[in-house]
Amino acid sequence: MARILVTGCAGFIGSWIAETLIARGSVVCGLDNFETGKRANIAHLLSGSASGRFEFIECDLRDPGAAARACQGVDIIFHQAALPSVPRSVKDPRTSHTANIDGTFNLLEGARAAGVQRIVYAASSSAYGNQAGFPRVETMLPMPIAPYPVQKVTGELYMQSYWQVYGLETVCLRYFNIFGPRQVPDSPYSGVMARFILQMMRGERPTIFGDGHHARDFTYIENAVSANLLALEAPAEKVAGRVFNVACGQSHTLNHIFRILADLLDFKQPPVYAPPRAGDIRMSLADISAAREAFGYDPQVGLEEGLRRTVAWYREQFALASPQPVEKGNCAC
Repeated sequence: MARILVTGCAGFIGSWIAETLIARGSVVCGLDNFETGKRANIAHLLSGSASGRFEFIECDLRDPGAAARACQGVDIIFHQAALPSVPRSVKDPRTSHTANIDGTFNLLEGARAAGVQRIVYAASSSAYGNQAGFPRVETMLPMPIAPYPVQKVTGELYMQSYWQVYGLETVCLRYFNIFGPRQVPDSPYSGVMARFILQMMRGERPTIFGDGHHARDFTYIENAVSANLLALEAPAEKVAGRVFNVACGQSHTLNHIFRILADLLDFKQPPVYAPPRAGDIRMSLADISAAREAFGYDPQVGLEEGLRRTVAWYREQFALASPQPVEKGNCAC
């Protein structure tokens, strides 16, 4: 049986991937340094019926030795670990650089030395920048704006290089605004869905940076997990060394998202509008035909159903929590 390493396993997407793999009977080794991941996201994997198929390593991929040790005996890697967020990278580019570029390089070197077969890499739709042309197609030239997308594109190029030069199978999945349960809602760098939901639950007016007409191809978490597992199973001749969009192929404005959430949460106040932020992308919309043709990706959960599930989860998790003020804002990256 293949042994699978999930980096960033205590994070939003990583914890979902690890949980799904274990439910399918896989043996999973999870890695996280808890810089952004949450221990609560993997507590259920460390106990109960999953404990025999889940091993956890607390380490930082910026340490080359730790990265090499984590890769020993591993067949497949889902590389989700990153220091995410465009605003964070604008504020502190050096820290995000070392996490996202040095960490990825160290993992690739560890994987090469250990004879890992395949790495599925979490790339970002922010690679496309604000260039003309929609929907976004993988053959477009990357035009990243802020440090974070530059770092994620660098990771893509490293992945493709290690396939071309060393024969390490790599697949890059460009995520388009993934949302859902477990996304951190109370950080200045949290995703827009999580922040809006928590703020509305607390009776606070969410802030929309800009006019609210900037749009995103919002994608529910189960669709992203499905894409990862399909990319794992696809033949190398169809996916190795390639980049694929992971989205729903539909774009929705932040004003539209606000109205849906306000209706679900019975929130009666209008949002607060603030000046646009540096590095933000005006619009994203994906062409997902390449992923559909290469490995059968077909998103099953649409926007409104995903929002209903997400709101239900946050209500369950935070309804009894004492109100705490949170910095208003949105990060749709």
